[in-house]
Amino acid sequence: MKLTPLLKGLITGAAMVLTTMLLVAYNVPDTSRLHYIVYGLYAGGIIWTLISFSRTPAFTGKFSELFGQGFRCFVVVTLLMVGYIGIYSFAHPEIAEERAPAYRQYLKENKKDMTPAEIDQEVENAKKSYVVSAMYPAVFSTLILGTIFTLAGSALVLMKKNWQ
Repeated sequence: MKLTPLLKGLITGAAMVLTTMLLVAYNVPDTSRLHYIVYGLYAGGIIWTLISFSRTPAFTGKFSELFGQGFRCFVVVTLLMVGYIGIYSFAHPEIAEERAPAYRQYLKENKKDMTPAEIDQEVENAKKSYVVSAMYPAVFSTLILGTIFTLAGSALVLMKKNWQ
């Protein structure tokens, strides 16, 4: 079976989701450096895709070819990670409840023109839209990191090819 960039993206994304689930299961704080393992897996999956493609006869040495392969990989990873975050957020509505007091405090301190009723309504709206608001940063951060890893990886693979 040929491992296409899409399959490599599935493997990479599954490894990232599994690692994230383990970090959550072991109550690793969000600020822990252990979360960099997920980024390492992401970069590793993209580099794996790029190096594999660069060794095939289909590779003619163009940057755009490499980037296209990396793109196919990181789009699948993005879909998996966003799906995981959406499902996790939906399955854990208590997170929205836990974050509500901090948001209420923020509104009281920074939105002095809001009445207590408006603040209460805003907090309720934030709780209702928690799943979507958790997914937005995941989409953009995963896409941006995928682009960065693909650009850097493609450049490194091309430089290595030119040195040989």
